[in-house]
Amino acid sequence: MSEVYTVRRALLRDRCAAVGSAAALVSRPANVRYLAGGAPPGAVLLLGPDEDVLLCPRALTGDPAQGRTDDELRLALLPATDGDPVVAAADLAISSGAESLAVEEHDLTVARHRAMRAVAPRLRLADLGATVEQLRIVKDEEEIACLRIAAEITDQALGELLESILVGRTERHLALELERRLVDHGADGPAFSTSVATGPNSGQGRHRPSDRRVEEGDFLSVCLGANYRGYRCEIGRTFVIGTAPAAWQIDLYELVFAAQRAGREALVPGTAYRDVDRAARHLLDSAGHGDGLAPWTGHGVGLEIDEDPQLAPAAMGKLDACVPVTVEPGVHLPGRGGVRIDDTLVVRPEADGGPELLTITTKELLAL
Repeated sequence: MSEVYTVRRALLRDRCAAVGSAAALVSRPANVRYLAGGAPPGAVLLLGPDEDVLLCPRALTGDPAQGRTDDELRLALLPATDGDPVVAAADLAISSGAESLAVEEHDLTVARHRAMRAVAPRLRLADLGATVEQLRIVKDEEEIACLRIAAEITDQALGELLESILVGRTERHLALELERRLVDHGADGPAFSTSVATGPNSGQGRHRPSDRRVEEGDFLSVCLGANYRGYRCEIGRTFVIGTAPAAWQIDLYELVFAAQRAGREALVPGTAYRDVDRAARHLLDSAGHGDGLAPWTGHGVGLEIDEDPQLAPAAMGKLDACVPVTVEPGVHLPGRGGVRIDDTLVVRPEADGGPELLTITTKELLAL
């Protein structure tokens, strides 16, 4: 894997050189991990003219959840516990002869930016922008393999919950159990806060679990994902509790399922992001649910659970192969509940079988 990180850093260095910066400072944790293999808390990565250095505010713990740092990097442990690695990196850049330094302005606070200028007033600071985030959009097969395992863990955890007794248990209890099962099956932890929503709460995106208890006849919607070696996936499903679904529940479920299928089928290399959103949104809008829809149909996943690209009405850009995304339309009817269906997929050419579905738990409307 060391070669992978070397190539990634070389790509970033080339882009910096193209805009006149001989050095770059990466501070956003996911970006540090992408380029360095590991991201200890607070660490920053300096790509200098002569060498690349990972500056850490404290000793490495060896925690597998933080990744394994590339052996080709020089590690620099700050001598003072209150030292800021960003400031130390600016000082190191000056001492190595750099006249300019590209930084992630969207990640740095104003205070840290000022502190860098104070220690290195002659160093010209440029904005690196979202350059690393753009490099991260297309995943290599090693990254996709991690996402595939994360999805398998997530499917296992959800499948086990569906075999248990649910009536009478609270949303909060079920969410905690799902997160425990993720870890039991090998996850480093949940990819995000698990959402469990019942009855009138169901169908809401990112609903925060409450003490409401599951009742017969409820819609139950869940959204969860595993974090495996830093890579995060997402799945969302909706079920009916304890009885055959009512007619309105069947109709609403079939509508959202059709919208989700349309979004999945639109995941073809070269398709505009906004067209994927439109494929799913059009069906729900035509059925009269346009005003209550989320501002996006899906998003990229990887080292963060919400990455570029955004599959939204105003999104610019087109899909590439090997880009993992979610497709997650949903409808919530106030006071009644609703349906969300969410999958993680990898964009693949039609010659390779089309989009690869990573989360495979059934999308049949089950009565649990």
